[in-house]
Amino acid sequence: MFNSDPNSKFVKVKLPKTVIMMIEKGNIVLAIKTLAADENISMDVAKERIDAYEAEFKAKQQQKLNAIANKQGIPTEALTFDGEQAREDIPVLIKDHVKSTPDQQSFKTLQRGLDSKLNELAYNKPLVPYWLKRIFVIIIIMAGLFWILWRVFG
Repeated sequence: MFNSDPNSKFVKVKLPKTVIMMIEKGNIVLAIKTLAADENISMDVAKERIDAYEAEFKAKQQQKLNAIANKQGIPTEALTFDGEQAREDIPVLIKDHVKSTPDQQSFKTLQRGLDSKLNELAYNKPLVPYWLKRIFVIIIIMAGLFWILWRVFG
């Protein structure tokens, strides 16, 4: 794949599967070296091709994430590949302020999402939870058995 005119842009050629796998796993340096060695091109050209593929790959991923987010009712602003925007959202630390752990935050997010989905479906929560009904039935049965045994042996 020798390019006779070094000033012209490279022709879009599909990358080898091994290089694609390296890019998707985040091993960019090894992908550049492998592509340059396999196709006898310079490291700069290999880097340009891999950067172009990576940008295209990230764009496709973002589109898929946006489609999934739209189906689930998540705002698309919440999804981003940039670490910069996530760093801007870090709150200022306040003395004597208890901050919840990421596990608690993710659980609260899950709970809010479930509640909003149930509200969309117009689902009304029962007054007495199912597990409480079960316990109540078990207590009634035990009380009945106790009363019967008391009458028989008492």
